[in-house]
Amino acid sequence: MAKKVAIIMGSDSDRPIVQKAMDKLAGFGIPYETHIFSAHRTPVQAAEFAKTARENGFGVLIAAAGMAAHLAGALAAQTTLPIIGIPVKGPSFDGLDALLSTVQMPSGMPVATVAINGAENAAILAAQILALSDDELAQKLIAMREDMTAAVLRKEAALQEELSAN
Repeated sequence: MAKKVAIIMGSDSDRPIVQKAMDKLAGFGIPYETHIFSAHRTPVQAAEFAKTARENGFGVLIAAAGMAAHLAGALAAQTTLPIIGIPVKGPSFDGLDALLSTVQMPSGMPVATVAINGAENAAILAAQILALSDDELAQKLIAMREDMTAAVLRKEAALQEELSAN
């Protein structure tokens, strides 16, 4: 059975950001679940989810949180599964507070961290982790990269055509 990805958001206000991860995972055909758990308001539930994630079929956890952004670290403290943190831009500091809270983990509690609001990259990184043991998924990632290359080269050709016409 394929490993699932869990997307945990600290608040329902993070939904527009994590939707990009949900869409990307769905595009890869990766099964996922999305939940709301707060590191501060529901710490027992967040910890229980992380503690049982492996036995419940998860291979990677994605945590999206803004401001103090302790969710990824709180989950990391409860599991040895890979955690990918998405710092979410909040009302203060343009998300820098969330970025620093997510990336500055103590030794022994790693959290891979993507850009502020970088949910799409979080999903791609989760796919890359799962693709280590899933050749079909690895091929989907290769195809995605090839499509990206082709799109840029089409834009380059169009630019050169436009410039040569002037």
